[in-house]
Amino acid sequence: MHVRDEETCALPAPVRGALRVVGVARWFESFRSPATVEPTGSGGAPAWGVDVPSPLGVLRSAAARIGTTLDEDTTCAELTREVTGQVGAAAAVLHGRGEAGSTYDAVSGNPEVLPDARWAATAARERAGPGESGVVHLASGGARPALRVPLAIDEHRYGVLVCAREGAPFTREEVELVTFLAERAASNIRHAREHDAVSGIVGKLQRALLAEPGRPHPNLDVAIRYLPVGQRALVGGDWCETVRLHFGRTLLVVGDVMGHGLEAAVDMAAHRSSLRYIASADLPPHRVLRQLDDIASREPDRRPATCLIARVDPVRGLVTLASAGHLPPAVIDGQGRASLLPVQVGPPLGTGLGGYEPATYRLDPSQALMLFTDGLVERRGEDIDESLHRLAGLSFSATTGVEDILDTVLARLDARHAEDDVAVMAAQLRHRPAPA
Repeated sequence: MHVRDEETCALPAPVRGALRVVGVARWFESFRSPATVEPTGSGGAPAWGVDVPSPLGVLRSAAARIGTTLDEDTTCAELTREVTGQVGAAAAVLHGRGEAGSTYDAVSGNPEVLPDARWAATAARERAGPGESGVVHLASGGARPALRVPLAIDEHRYGVLVCAREGAPFTREEVELVTFLAERAASNIRHAREHDAVSGIVGKLQRALLAEPGRPHPNLDVAIRYLPVGQRALVGGDWCETVRLHFGRTLLVVGDVMGHGLEAAVDMAAHRSSLRYIASADLPPHRVLRQLDDIASREPDRRPATCLIARVDPVRGLVTLASAGHLPPAVIDGQGRASLLPVQVGPPLGTGLGGYEPATYRLDPSQALMLFTDGLVERRGEDIDESLHRLAGLSFSATTGVEDILDTVLARLDARHAEDDVAVMAAQLRHRPAPA
């Protein structure tokens, strides 16, 4: 069946697309030799065991090689390479709307064959004829046939594909093939840009949730590191917080909301907000946990969280701890040796069970206190006691500060490749209070 150009333009878009695929398949069919269509074995008998790719199978393979990533430049390079391989033409992409002064990108094949980029950009602004579905045959006065094919999908335009070659003009089937591949690239570019747009919105929301921890009193040095799991995540369910209390004391807090990503971050922000409100009453750590648990248990949609609170009193040289389902803190002594501080572990926040108990220890300026979430030490298939033992086996420089302590522990435990969010905080008493 032959359909004239003017009839094709009157058809619905899905039907036009189907006819284009048929036309492309017809182009592939024209290059199949009789031996390929009907392979024969010895004596002229059909060799039915030979695996011969179908035209549409070859077409699918060609399309599958375009858009293998969400990187726009990579997609354009894949498109031009495929066009060069399929129709023997040099190919390149003009980004934007073809304004004068444009330059070619993603060039494949012999660039000398391509028309001047500025001239092609100017010619690309001409409206395509109704029978060409946006394809423009560029005639620069030379003997080289050239095509301008829009990178467009659903009225969204992302640039143009320009291809040219020596010799015979492009056939209708070749134009259909190039147009099909260009649409494939445009579809992937649209998907990539939509993905980037959504990621940008999520990033802004995450940055809004990732509030900076408060500033401790100047009699305490504090360093914090936060590593969310995943390449695109900015924030997850782990958090660190410092709250100034009366008489030079500082409340240090680490928490870990169940789960990952933005959903966990939303609940993390809720727990942090509750903590700041409760901490303003200057309650002991176990009573802060009790009130946090009560608030969280009355919100059934809020995810449970573990939490460790340390109230540091530099004047008296004491630290008071309380834990809601959280791992114990570590202390690094003046010789650089690490050990864990025992603390009774109560239920996670949100259970409504309460039952939190304090534990108080001496803390002098030669020691550093380290609070962390389980992502720092936990490894797949490893018992948590073994993980904590590995942490306690680390040694540090005797003169190291809190920043160096965190750099060391993150490097030696390979925290940047952890399978969970990592939050870790180190604190050390100053020998002399710094001016406020």
